[in-house]
Amino acid sequence: MPAAMAADGLPVEPQSLKKLSLKSLKRSLDLFAPAQSLLFAPDAESKRIRTGCKVRAEYGAVKDPPAEQGRGQGKGTSAPSTALALPGTQDTKDAHREGTSNAIVPAPLMLPKAPESTIPGKNTTLSIPGSSDRFSTSALMERIPSRWPRPVWHAPWKNYRVISGHLGWVRSIAFDPGNEWFCTGSADRTIKIWDLASGTLKLTLTGHIEQVRGLAVSQRHTYLFSAGDDKQVKCWDLEQNKVIRSYHGHLSGVYCLALHPTIDILLTGGRDSVCRVWDIRTKAHVSALTGHDNTVCSVFARPTDPQVVTGSHDTTIKLWDLVAGRTMCTLTHHKKSVRAMALHPKEKSFASASADNIKKFSLPKGEFLHNMLSQQKTIINSMAVNEDGVMATGVFDFFLSRGQWKPVVLGLEEWP
Repeated sequence: MPAAMAADGLPVEPQSLKKLSLKSLKRSLDLFAPAQSLLFAPDAESKRIRTGCKVRAEYGAVKDPPAEQGRGQGKGTSAPSTALALPGTQDTKDAHREGTSNAIVPAPLMLPKAPESTIPGKNTTLSIPGSSDRFSTSALMERIPSRWPRPVWHAPWKNYRVISGHLGWVRSIAFDPGNEWFCTGSADRTIKIWDLASGTLKLTLTGHIEQVRGLAVSQRHTYLFSAGDDKQVKCWDLEQNKVIRSYHGHLSGVYCLALHPTIDILLTGGRDSVCRVWDIRTKAHVSALTGHDNTVCSVFARPTDPQVVTGSHDTTIKLWDLVAGRTMCTLTHHKKSVRAMALHPKEKSFASASADNIKKFSLPKGEFLHNMLSQQKTIINSMAVNEDGVMATGVFDFFLSRGQWKPVVLGLEEWP
Protein backbone atom coordinates (compact mmCIF):
# COMPACT_ATOMS: atom_id res chain seq x y z
CA MET A 1 0.00 0.00 0.00
CA PRO A 2 1.61 3.35 -0.99
CA ALA A 3 2.36 5.90 1.71
CA ALA A 4 0.14 9.01 1.98
CA MET A 5 1.38 12.08 0.11
CA ALA A 6 1.03 15.73 1.15
CA ALA A 7 -0.10 18.55 -1.13
CA ASP A 8 3.50 19.46 -1.95
CA GLY A 9 4.30 15.89 -2.96
CA LEU A 10 6.30 14.99 0.18
CA PRO A 11 5.41 11.77 2.06
CA VAL A 12 3.45 12.21 5.29
CA GLU A 13 4.96 10.65 8.42
CA PRO A 14 2.63 7.96 9.84
CA GLN A 15 1.40 8.75 13.37
CA SER A 16 0.40 6.28 16.04
CA LEU A 17 -3.02 6.15 17.63
CA LYS A 18 -1.59 7.23 21.00
CA LYS A 19 -0.02 10.35 19.47
CA LEU A 20 -3.26 11.29 17.72
CA SER A 21 -5.23 10.82 20.96
CA LEU A 22 -2.86 13.13 22.84
CA LYS A 23 -3.24 15.79 20.16
CA SER A 24 -7.01 15.53 20.32
CA LEU A 25 -6.93 15.81 24.11
CA LYS A 26 -4.76 18.92 23.91
CA ARG A 27 -7.13 20.55 21.43
CA SER A 28 -10.09 19.79 23.69
CA LEU A 29 -8.36 21.38 26.68
CA ASP A 30 -7.45 24.47 24.64
CA LEU A 31 -11.03 24.84 23.46
CA PHE A 32 -13.02 24.18 26.62
CA ALA A 33 -10.67 25.09 29.49
CA PRO A 34 -11.35 28.88 29.29
CA ALA A 35 -15.12 28.34 29.19
CA GLN A 36 -15.04 25.97 32.14
CA SER A 37 -12.94 28.38 34.19
CA LEU A 38 -15.51 31.14 33.58
CA LEU A 39 -18.36 28.90 34.68
CA PHE A 40 -16.74 28.12 38.02
CA ALA A 41 -15.41 31.58 38.84
CA PRO A 42 -15.25 32.33 42.57
CA ASP A 43 -18.37 34.05 43.86
CA ALA A 44 -18.45 35.99 47.14
CA GLU A 45 -22.09 35.12 47.83
CA SER A 46 -21.60 31.38 47.35
CA LYS A 47 -18.49 31.48 49.51
CA ARG A 48 -20.47 33.19 52.29
CA ILE A 49 -23.21 30.56 52.08
CA ARG A 50 -20.73 27.69 52.24
CA THR A 51 -18.97 29.24 55.23
CA GLY A 52 -22.28 29.75 57.02
CA CYS A 53 -23.29 26.12 56.48
CA LYS A 54 -19.97 24.90 57.87
CA VAL A 55 -20.26 27.19 60.92
CA ARG A 56 -23.79 25.98 61.67
CA ALA A 57 -22.75 22.33 61.29
CA GLU A 58 -19.71 22.69 63.57
CA TYR A 59 -20.92 25.18 66.21
CA GLY A 60 -24.71 25.14 65.97
CA ALA A 61 -25.08 23.77 69.50
CA VAL A 62 -23.23 26.70 71.06
CA LYS A 63 -24.11 29.46 68.63
CA ASP A 64 -26.74 31.03 70.92
CA PRO A 65 -25.28 31.20 74.48
CA PRO A 66 -27.64 31.39 77.52
CA ALA A 67 -28.62 34.77 78.87
CA GLU A 68 -26.61 36.40 81.66
CA GLN A 69 -27.71 35.45 85.13
CA GLY A 70 -28.70 38.30 87.39
CA ARG A 71 -29.66 40.66 84.53
CA GLY A 72 -33.00 41.36 86.20
CA GLN A 73 -31.35 42.23 89.54
CA GLY A 74 -30.44 45.70 90.65
CA LYS A 75 -27.41 47.62 89.55
CA GLY A 76 -25.73 47.20 92.90
CA THR A 77 -25.72 43.44 92.77
CA SER A 78 -22.37 41.85 92.29
CA ALA A 79 -23.51 38.44 91.10
CA PRO A 80 -20.90 36.81 88.94
CA SER A 81 -21.72 36.57 85.27
CA THR A 82 -21.92 33.12 83.68
CA ALA A 83 -22.42 34.33 80.14
CA LEU A 84 -20.13 33.33 77.34
CA ALA A 85 -17.76 36.31 77.41
CA LEU A 86 -15.80 36.49 74.22
CA PRO A 87 -12.98 38.94 73.59
CA GLY A 88 -13.94 41.83 71.39
CA THR A 89 -17.70 41.88 72.20
CA GLN A 90 -19.70 45.11 72.47
CA ASP A 91 -19.97 45.03 76.30
CA THR A 92 -16.24 44.85 76.83
CA LYS A 93 -15.62 47.58 74.26
CA ASP A 94 -18.05 49.94 76.04
CA ALA A 95 -16.49 49.18 79.42
CA HIS A 96 -13.02 50.00 78.20
CA ARG A 97 -14.28 53.11 76.40
CA GLU A 98 -15.89 54.56 79.58
CA GLY A 99 -12.82 53.86 81.70
CA THR A 100 -14.84 53.94 84.95
CA SER A 101 -13.69 52.16 88.06
CA ASN A 102 -16.88 50.14 88.35
CA ALA A 103 -16.54 48.66 84.89
CA ILE A 104 -17.54 45.05 84.68
CA VAL A 105 -14.52 42.85 84.16
CA PRO A 106 -15.16 40.21 81.49
CA ALA A 107 -15.78 36.84 83.07
CA PRO A 108 -13.55 33.96 82.07
CA LEU A 109 -14.59 31.76 79.22
CA MET A 110 -17.50 29.65 80.55
CA LEU A 111 -18.70 27.10 78.06
CA PRO A 112 -22.39 26.17 78.01
CA LYS A 113 -23.37 22.66 78.85
CA ALA A 114 -23.39 20.42 75.80
CA PRO A 115 -26.68 18.77 74.91
CA GLU A 116 -27.04 15.24 76.19
CA SER A 117 -26.90 12.42 73.67
CA THR A 118 -30.16 10.81 72.68
CA ILE A 119 -28.50 7.41 72.69
CA PRO A 120 -28.43 5.86 76.18
CA GLY A 121 -25.06 4.88 77.50
CA LYS A 122 -23.11 7.09 75.09
CA ASN A 123 -21.56 10.51 75.65
CA THR A 124 -21.22 13.22 73.04
CA THR A 125 -18.39 15.75 73.21
CA LEU A 126 -18.53 19.01 71.29
CA SER A 127 -15.59 20.90 69.86
CA ILE A 128 -15.80 24.62 70.69
CA PRO A 129 -13.39 27.36 69.58
CA GLY A 130 -10.96 28.14 72.32
CA SER A 131 -11.04 24.67 73.83
CA SER A 132 -8.06 22.36 74.08
CA ASP A 133 -8.87 20.68 70.76
CA ARG A 134 -9.49 23.87 68.78
CA PHE A 135 -11.20 23.41 65.44
CA SER A 136 -11.09 19.62 65.86
CA THR A 137 -13.91 17.77 64.15
CA SER A 138 -12.93 14.45 65.73
CA ALA A 139 -14.32 15.67 69.07
CA LEU A 140 -17.82 15.71 67.55
CA MET A 141 -17.77 11.93 67.21
CA GLU A 142 -19.39 9.72 69.81
CA ARG A 143 -17.10 8.02 72.25
CA ILE A 144 -18.15 4.40 72.66
CA PRO A 145 -16.84 2.88 75.89
CA SER A 146 -14.72 -0.21 75.63
CA ARG A 147 -16.57 -3.45 76.33
CA TRP A 148 -13.57 -5.73 76.31
CA PRO A 149 -14.31 -8.45 78.89
CA ARG A 150 -11.91 -9.39 81.61
CA PRO A 151 -10.27 -12.75 80.73
CA VAL A 152 -10.55 -15.69 83.08
CA TRP A 153 -7.27 -17.07 84.32
CA HIS A 154 -6.41 -20.63 83.24
CA ALA A 155 -3.55 -22.73 84.41
CA PRO A 156 -0.65 -22.73 81.93
CA TRP A 157 -0.38 -25.72 79.64
CA LYS A 158 2.62 -27.98 79.88
CA ASN A 159 4.15 -30.29 77.32
CA TYR A 160 2.74 -33.72 78.09
CA ARG A 161 4.24 -35.92 75.39
CA VAL A 162 6.08 -35.67 72.08
CA ILE A 163 5.04 -38.28 69.52
CA SER A 164 7.21 -38.93 66.49
CA GLY A 165 6.80 -41.32 63.60
CA HIS A 166 5.99 -39.33 60.48
CA LEU A 167 8.67 -38.71 57.86
CA GLY A 168 7.19 -35.38 56.74
CA TRP A 169 5.27 -32.37 58.00
CA VAL A 170 2.10 -33.16 59.97
CA ARG A 171 -0.54 -31.34 57.95
CA SER A 172 -3.76 -32.37 59.74
CA ILE A 173 -5.09 -33.94 62.91
CA ALA A 174 -8.48 -35.25 64.04
CA PHE A 175 -9.72 -36.81 67.29
CA ASP A 176 -12.05 -39.71 67.91
CA PRO A 177 -15.45 -38.60 69.31
CA GLY A 178 -14.95 -41.12 72.11
CA ASN A 179 -11.60 -39.50 73.00
CA GLU A 180 -9.73 -42.80 72.79
CA TRP A 181 -7.47 -42.22 69.76
CA PHE A 182 -6.51 -39.55 67.25
CA CYS A 183 -5.21 -39.61 63.69
CA THR A 184 -2.67 -37.48 61.86
CA GLY A 185 -2.11 -36.83 58.17
CA SER A 186 1.36 -36.01 56.91
CA ALA A 187 3.34 -34.94 53.90
CA ASP A 188 4.77 -38.47 53.78
CA ARG A 189 1.38 -39.51 52.23
CA THR A 190 0.34 -41.64 55.20
CA ILE A 191 -2.35 -41.48 57.87
CA LYS A 192 -1.36 -42.72 61.31
CA ILE A 193 -3.72 -43.58 64.16
CA TRP A 194 -2.34 -43.15 67.68
CA ASP A 195 -3.57 -44.27 71.09
CA LEU A 196 -4.37 -41.16 73.10
CA ALA A 197 -3.53 -42.58 76.54
CA SER A 198 -0.19 -44.21 75.75
CA GLY A 199 0.82 -42.37 72.57
CA THR A 200 1.67 -45.59 70.78
CA LEU A 201 1.07 -46.14 67.07
CA LYS A 202 -1.95 -48.35 66.42
CA LEU A 203 -2.34 -48.26 62.64
CA THR A 204 -0.89 -46.74 59.46
CA LEU A 205 -3.15 -46.16 56.45
CA THR A 206 -1.65 -45.76 52.98
CA GLY A 207 -3.43 -44.88 49.78
CA HIS A 208 -2.79 -41.22 48.99
CA ILE A 209 -0.08 -40.39 46.48
CA GLU A 210 0.42 -36.81 47.74
CA GLN A 211 0.47 -35.16 51.14
CA VAL A 212 -2.68 -35.46 53.28
CA ARG A 213 -4.06 -32.02 54.11
CA GLY A 214 -7.41 -32.76 55.76
CA LEU A 215 -8.93 -35.32 58.14
CA ALA A 216 -12.38 -35.75 59.69
CA VAL A 217 -13.88 -38.49 61.88
CA SER A 218 -17.62 -39.17 61.73
CA GLN A 219 -19.63 -39.10 64.95
CA ARG A 220 -22.39 -41.40 63.67
CA HIS A 221 -20.42 -43.87 61.56
CA THR A 222 -17.15 -45.76 61.79
CA TYR A 223 -15.77 -43.64 58.97
CA LEU A 224 -12.62 -41.58 58.58
CA PHE A 225 -12.40 -39.09 55.72
CA SER A 226 -9.18 -37.77 54.24
CA ALA A 227 -8.22 -35.30 51.51
CA GLY A 228 -4.91 -34.42 49.91
CA ASP A 229 -3.01 -32.73 47.15
CA ASP A 230 -3.69 -35.67 44.82
CA LYS A 231 -7.26 -34.31 44.21
CA GLN A 232 -8.68 -37.33 46.02
CA VAL A 233 -11.17 -37.51 48.88
CA LYS A 234 -11.31 -40.94 50.52
CA CYS A 235 -13.66 -42.61 52.98
CA TRP A 236 -11.99 -45.18 55.24
CA ASP A 237 -13.93 -47.87 57.07
CA LEU A 238 -12.19 -48.23 60.42
CA GLU A 239 -13.67 -51.69 60.97
CA GLN A 240 -12.03 -52.99 57.80
CA ASN A 241 -9.12 -50.47 57.74
CA LYS A 242 -9.49 -49.84 54.02
CA VAL A 243 -10.95 -47.37 51.54
CA ILE A 244 -14.58 -48.08 50.72
CA ARG A 245 -15.46 -44.93 48.73
CA SER A 246 -13.62 -42.24 46.80
CA TYR A 247 -15.10 -38.90 45.80
CA HIS A 248 -13.89 -37.54 42.46
CA GLY A 249 -14.61 -34.06 41.20
CA HIS A 250 -11.99 -31.60 42.39
CA LEU A 251 -9.77 -30.20 39.66
CA SER A 252 -6.82 -29.55 41.98
CA GLY A 253 -5.56 -30.30 45.47
CA VAL A 254 -8.08 -30.53 48.32
CA TYR A 255 -7.06 -28.37 51.29
CA CYS A 256 -9.89 -28.78 53.82
CA LEU A 257 -12.93 -30.88 54.64
CA ALA A 258 -15.71 -30.98 57.22
CA LEU A 259 -18.69 -33.17 58.11
CA HIS A 260 -22.18 -31.83 58.61
CA PRO A 261 -23.29 -32.46 62.23
CA THR A 262 -26.82 -33.65 61.38
CA ILE A 263 -26.88 -34.63 57.68
CA ASP A 264 -24.80 -37.35 56.00
CA ILE A 265 -22.91 -34.97 53.74
CA LEU A 266 -19.24 -34.07 53.39
CA LEU A 267 -17.86 -30.63 52.53
CA THR A 268 -14.50 -30.22 50.81
CA GLY A 269 -12.63 -27.16 49.56
CA GLY A 270 -9.52 -26.90 47.43
CA ARG A 271 -7.38 -24.99 45.00
CA ASP A 272 -10.10 -24.95 42.35
CA SER A 273 -11.85 -22.21 44.43
CA VAL A 274 -14.93 -24.39 44.92
CA CYS A 275 -16.52 -25.94 48.01
CA ARG A 276 -18.08 -29.25 46.97
CA VAL A 277 -20.86 -31.10 48.76
CA TRP A 278 -20.86 -34.93 48.73
CA ASP A 279 -23.28 -37.60 49.89
CA ILE A 280 -21.20 -39.90 52.10
CA ARG A 281 -23.55 -42.86 51.56
CA THR A 282 -23.60 -42.94 47.78
CA LYS A 283 -20.45 -40.88 46.97
CA ALA A 284 -22.65 -38.68 44.76
CA HIS A 285 -21.68 -35.09 44.10
CA VAL A 286 -24.61 -33.09 45.52
CA SER A 287 -23.66 -29.51 44.60
CA ALA A 288 -20.76 -27.09 44.11
CA LEU A 289 -20.65 -23.83 46.07
CA THR A 290 -18.93 -21.41 43.71
CA GLY A 291 -18.08 -17.78 44.36
CA HIS A 292 -14.57 -17.61 45.76
CA ASP A 293 -11.77 -16.27 43.58
CA ASN A 294 -8.96 -18.28 45.14
CA THR A 295 -8.20 -21.40 47.15
CA VAL A 296 -10.79 -22.49 49.71
CA CYS A 297 -8.59 -23.43 52.66
CA SER A 298 -11.00 -23.56 55.63
CA VAL A 299 -14.58 -24.74 56.09
CA PHE A 300 -16.95 -25.74 58.88
CA ALA A 301 -20.63 -26.76 59.04
CA ARG A 302 -23.53 -25.97 61.37
CA PRO A 303 -26.93 -27.63 61.85
CA THR A 304 -28.77 -24.33 61.21
CA ASP A 305 -28.38 -21.48 58.73
CA PRO A 306 -25.82 -20.59 57.67
CA GLN A 307 -25.05 -24.28 57.42
CA VAL A 308 -21.70 -23.81 55.65
CA VAL A 309 -19.00 -21.19 56.25
CA THR A 310 -15.88 -21.07 54.07
CA GLY A 311 -12.68 -19.05 54.20
CA SER A 312 -10.42 -18.47 51.22
CA HIS A 313 -7.11 -17.08 50.06
CA ASP A 314 -9.10 -14.27 48.41
CA THR A 315 -9.37 -12.72 51.94
CA THR A 316 -13.15 -13.27 52.16
CA ILE A 317 -15.43 -15.44 54.29
CA LYS A 318 -18.69 -16.66 52.76
CA LEU A 319 -21.80 -17.86 54.58
CA TRP A 320 -23.79 -20.32 52.47
CA ASP A 321 -27.39 -21.47 52.31
CA LEU A 322 -26.98 -25.18 51.74
CA VAL A 323 -30.54 -25.75 50.50
CA ALA A 324 -30.45 -23.00 47.88
CA GLY A 325 -26.75 -23.46 47.14
CA ARG A 326 -26.04 -19.73 47.14
CA THR A 327 -24.18 -17.18 49.21
CA MET A 328 -26.04 -15.61 52.12
CA CYS A 329 -23.33 -13.13 53.06
CA THR A 330 -19.72 -12.27 52.22
CA LEU A 331 -17.40 -10.93 54.94
CA THR A 332 -14.55 -8.75 53.70
CA HIS A 333 -12.96 -7.69 56.99
CA HIS A 334 -9.65 -9.47 56.50
CA LYS A 335 -6.86 -8.07 54.35
CA LYS A 336 -4.98 -11.35 53.85
CA SER A 337 -5.76 -15.02 53.33
CA VAL A 338 -8.19 -16.64 55.77
CA ARG A 339 -6.36 -19.89 56.43
CA ALA A 340 -8.20 -21.14 59.54
CA MET A 341 -11.55 -20.79 61.30
CA ALA A 342 -12.89 -22.11 64.60
CA LEU A 343 -16.51 -22.45 65.71
CA HIS A 344 -17.20 -21.91 69.40
CA PRO A 345 -18.78 -25.06 70.89
CA LYS A 346 -21.24 -23.10 73.08
CA GLU A 347 -21.60 -19.56 71.76
CA LYS A 348 -23.16 -18.54 68.46
CA SER A 349 -19.91 -17.12 67.14
CA PHE A 350 -16.76 -18.11 65.34
CA ALA A 351 -13.22 -16.81 64.91
CA SER A 352 -11.22 -16.48 61.71
CA ALA A 353 -7.45 -16.27 61.50
CA SER A 354 -5.33 -14.42 59.01
CA ALA A 355 -1.84 -12.97 58.90
CA ASP A 356 -3.23 -9.52 59.80
CA ASN A 357 -5.33 -10.45 62.84
CA ILE A 358 -7.79 -12.84 64.47
CA LYS A 359 -11.36 -11.59 64.18
CA LYS A 360 -14.54 -12.68 65.90
CA PHE A 361 -17.95 -12.79 64.19
CA SER A 362 -21.45 -13.57 65.41
CA LEU A 363 -23.85 -16.08 63.90
CA PRO A 364 -26.11 -16.40 61.99
CA LYS A 365 -25.71 -12.99 60.30
CA GLY A 366 -21.93 -12.84 60.44
CA GLU A 367 -21.74 -9.49 62.21
CA PHE A 368 -18.23 -8.35 63.09
CA LEU A 369 -17.74 -8.21 66.87
CA HIS A 370 -14.12 -7.24 67.48
CA ASN A 371 -10.51 -8.12 66.87
CA MET A 372 -9.08 -10.69 69.23
CA LEU A 373 -5.79 -9.77 70.83
CA SER A 374 -2.98 -11.69 69.21
CA GLN A 375 0.72 -11.59 69.90
CA GLN A 376 1.47 -13.53 66.73
CA LYS A 377 1.81 -11.37 63.66
CA THR A 378 2.45 -14.28 61.36
CA ILE A 379 0.71 -16.91 59.25
CA ILE A 380 -1.83 -18.93 61.27
CA ASN A 381 -2.52 -22.30 59.67
CA SER A 382 -4.85 -23.88 62.24
CA MET A 383 -6.90 -23.01 65.29
CA ALA A 384 -9.32 -24.63 67.73
CA VAL A 385 -11.47 -23.59 70.71
CA ASN A 386 -12.43 -25.77 73.67
CA GLU A 387 -15.49 -25.50 75.90
CA ASP A 388 -13.60 -23.42 78.49
CA GLY A 389 -13.10 -20.66 75.94
CA VAL A 390 -9.38 -21.24 75.40
CA MET A 391 -8.27 -20.91 71.80
CA ALA A 392 -5.14 -22.58 70.45
CA THR A 393 -3.52 -21.45 67.22
CA GLY A 394 -0.87 -23.23 65.18
CA VAL A 395 1.37 -20.71 63.44
CA PHE A 396 4.17 -20.73 60.92
CA ASP A 397 6.68 -18.45 62.61
CA PHE A 398 10.44 -18.50 62.90
CA PHE A 399 12.82 -16.75 65.24
CA LEU A 400 16.59 -16.69 65.17
CA SER A 401 18.26 -18.64 67.98
CA ARG A 402 22.00 -19.19 67.98
CA GLY A 403 22.20 -18.69 64.26
CA GLN A 404 19.40 -21.17 63.45
CA TRP A 405 15.75 -20.59 62.57
CA LYS A 406 13.45 -22.46 64.95
CA PRO A 407 9.67 -22.71 64.61
CA VAL A 408 7.09 -21.54 67.11
CA VAL A 409 4.22 -24.00 66.80
CA LEU A 410 1.54 -23.14 69.36
CA GLY A 411 -0.13 -20.04 70.77
CA LEU A 412 -2.85 -19.83 73.44
CA GLU A 413 -5.48 -17.09 73.69
CA GLU A 414 -8.52 -16.39 75.84
CA TRP A 415 -11.85 -16.36 74.00
CA PRO A 416 -13.41 -13.04 75.03
